[in-house]
Formats: sequence, structure tokens, C-alpha cells
Amino acid sequence: MEVDLAQIEQMVAMVLLPLFRVASMLMTMPMIGTRLVPVRARLGLALAITAVLLPVLPPVPVYEGLSGKMWLLIAEQVLIGTVLGFTLNLLMETFVVGGQLIANQMGLGFASMTDPANGTSVVVLGQFYLMLVMLMFMAMDGHLVIIETLSTSFEVLPIGFAPRLSSLWSIVLAGGWLFSAGVLMALPAVTALLVVNFAFGVMTKAAPQLNIFAIGFPFTMVLGIFIVWASLGGFLGQYEAFSRSVLELITSVIQEAGLRG
Repeated sequence: MEVDLAQIEQMVAMVLLPLFRVASMLMTMPMIGTRLVPVRARLGLALAITAVLLPVLPPVPVYEGLSGKMWLLIAEQVLIGTVLGFTLNLLMETFVVGGQLIANQMGLGFASMTDPANGTSVVVLGQFYLMLVMLMFMAMDGHLVIIETLSTSFEVLPIGFAPRLSSLWSIVLAGGWLFSAGVLMALPAVTALLVVNFAFGVMTKAAPQLNIFAIGFPFTMVLGIFIVWASLGGFLGQYEAFSRSVLELITSVIQEAGLRG
């Protein structure tokens, strides 16, 4: 059997171009894209996912291996995969922002630790929420939903179908949604703690001889821990609402980029 250079380039492109999109998403998404997962493990997982998706992917256009169009296709796949992974980080970081707001209000803003996944310093409460979200993400088959979304992206945005960059860039600008969602999650606990601080302010005004700082700080901290424990009952509902919003954001942006491409 004779195989010429064009056929070899076509076979390589059929594997490498989808691999760039899959690997870019895995390198930037939470949990898998962190420092805790070795690069070789991420690369092996990307190869496995690509091998599973290859039989159902649309046909890949034929280009010369070292042509400018091929480099543009590679950059396009890296961009799409990176944007998908970045959007998943919005879901995780929302709860970190909410934990930061609650911890600052209850006086635990100084209790920080180094996040082993990202190498940054975060408050303990934010790290606790982040671990809960990661466990819920895996328990509710979030990784399978992401693989399904990735497969859908190859149908809506096939390789060689140039999307509008403005449509993909809008998903990056949606980072403002991160702060508003974090505030919404922390609003009940922050409001309750604000009422407590307001009551201590009234007590200080009524009885200036009382040492409110010695009493109020530990009381606020203990009450904040109790409020966090009481609010865990609605944590699942908040996670479902935020994850649904993030998946709808990914789907809408991919469809918009496909329609405008």
C-alpha cells in the first residue's frame, strides 16, 4: 500500500487538530488543569478523549502541514479550548469569592492558606467551599457533561469553520458575572452578620463603658461559623443554579459563534 505525503498530513491533522482543542480545555479547566495533576497525565487523558471523539467528529479540511492556514487552525483550536476551560473556572471561583466575603464579614479574613492547586493564598472558608464544589462536580457527573459539551462544540464549531472572535471574547468578559454570583451566594450570611454588628454598635452607643471589642469579635466569629453551618443545607441548590448558568453561558456563546462565523 502506497501512502503519499498529502495522505500522511491529512491523517496527522485528523488527530492533532482535535487534540489541540481537547488539550487546551484540559490544561485550563479546574481540577484537571491544576498543579496536582501531572502534565503527562493530562496529556494522556487528552489523547484518550480525542481517540473517543474521533469517530464522531466532522471531516477535517485538507491543508498543507506547514502552511499559514494550518497554524491559524491550531491557534483557533487552542483559543476555543482555552475559553471553554476558563468558563468552568468561573463556576469554581464563584464560591471562593463568596467564601472570601463571608470570612471578611465574620472576622476570619486573616485565616488564609496556600491553595495547593493554584499556588495562591486564599481564605480557609473559600478553600472549604472550593473542595465542596469539586466533590459535587464529580459526584453529579460534571466531567461527563463537559465532555458532551466539548463534543457539541465540534459540531457547532467544526474545524476550519472560523468563529467570530467577538463571540468567544464575550465569554471572557462574563467574568463580571463571577463577582455578582459570589455576592448573591454570600448575601444571606453577610446580611445576618451585618445585623449582629449593627446590634453591637447600638450597644456601644448605649453603654460606652462596655468593652464591645473583647466580646463582639469572638461572638461574631462563633455566630459566623454557625451561619455557615446552617447555610450548607442550601449549598446544593446554589451549586445547581450556578452550574446551570455556566453551562447555558457556554452553550449560548458557542451557538452564537457558530451562527456568526
